[in-house]
Amino acid sequence: MRKVSARLLTSERRAISGLAGLYASRMLGLFMVLPVLALYADTLSGSTPLLIGVALGVYGLTQALLQIPFGLWSDRIGRKPVIAIGLVLFALGSVVAAFADTIGGMIAGRALQGSGAVAAAIMALLADQTREQVRTAAMATIGLSIGVAFALAMVVGPWLAAWAGLPGVFWLTVLLTLLSLLVLWQWVPPAPRRVAHRDVGMDRQQLRSVLTRPDLWRLDMSIFALHFVLMAIFVAVPFRLIDAGVSAAHHGLAYLGIMALSFVAMLPLIIVAEKRQRITRVCVLAIGAIAVSLAGLGLPVSGGYWLFAWLFVFFTGFNLLEATLPSMLSKLAPAGAKGTAMGVYSTSQFLGAFLGGTLGGVLASYGGLDAVFLGCALLALVWWGAMLNMPSPPPLASEVVALDDTGADTMEVLLAHLADVAGVEDVMVVPEERLAYLKVNRQQLDKAALAKLVTPPRT
Repeated sequence: MRKVSARLLTSERRAISGLAGLYASRMLGLFMVLPVLALYADTLSGSTPLLIGVALGVYGLTQALLQIPFGLWSDRIGRKPVIAIGLVLFALGSVVAAFADTIGGMIAGRALQGSGAVAAAIMALLADQTREQVRTAAMATIGLSIGVAFALAMVVGPWLAAWAGLPGVFWLTVLLTLLSLLVLWQWVPPAPRRVAHRDVGMDRQQLRSVLTRPDLWRLDMSIFALHFVLMAIFVAVPFRLIDAGVSAAHHGLAYLGIMALSFVAMLPLIIVAEKRQRITRVCVLAIGAIAVSLAGLGLPVSGGYWLFAWLFVFFTGFNLLEATLPSMLSKLAPAGAKGTAMGVYSTSQFLGAFLGGTLGGVLASYGGLDAVFLGCALLALVWWGAMLNMPSPPPLASEVVALDDTGADTMEVLLAHLADVAGVEDVMVVPEERLAYLKVNRQQLDKAALAKLVTPPRT
């Protein structure tokens, strides 16, 4: 086995910065619509609360259906061509939505946006471009870019819609997508190799083991419910702000204050969750906070300053879960199955977005805005109950170790030696990839013993 410096290479810096920016601009385009569509949809012929909800969430349906096929397709014909095709589809969907004068046209545009399901291909290209020693940090950069894009979209979307109308939101998305294509071909280096990565991509051989794990089910259910309630409430939240005296042009300022405060509030909780190994308790607390805030938004005490208080509580819980749920998934996924577990997790997220928007529209149509919040509060309460007794995941981390060219017998010996190291809980050796996937308890890991295996003795 070999050990290589974890210092970033120039090509890795370009790949990480380019792909994180590309991913973030795509998510920005999707999320900018969230705080404005319900307010500006009255200009669209045939608009109803139900169809507005469908327009909000339909991108999740096409994402859920196509993300795994796009990822597998990229294994066959190359990452960059598949990502480029996905970005073109995303841009075309944005153009259709920009020209839409009916709610049906808006739904078609949003569905076409979602059909550019290149998330898995982007992550696979990032894995191609980075060494095992820096890949975890590279993936974390992508995750951070998504969080920044969501917060920025909540601020920029209302401002842009007030200035240029709903079409202006989609035209900015087209511009960002064209810039992303330029970054993809001119800044991101060509991938030196194209292989399936078990810590990033879907492995169908691992699918059954992932689907039969109750602890992973709970995390899939959690991300489903989280994005369900997010999409559902944005059928109603913009109108609550209007009722509170906040004009549409100033919604961005309201979201800016709420999001900034919620980020500050969640940081100590994340530290407690990770450093003191109380991640499950913190998640249960966040789910409870979401349930209470949704109930508050649906009750008579949701007016005036209470509206902003409830939204602050909701987004604190939301942002906390967005950060901690993937961390839990990484700890619980079997060695070599992290990519497969993440594929199921992401599919659950997109299905939640679709059903949340749709059923949020149904509740608004038949029960009014209060019914949207109360219905989501009931779902959050069930979700809280399902997570209440979930044991905390062990303090495990994923490690990927590169292997030298060795025969099958030597691989078996390495597997046995790695499994015997104190603190190594799970091992998968993949000879064809020349990689070993480890799950390690860093509090108990015998680093000296592992170093002897990683660093060959001098002769």
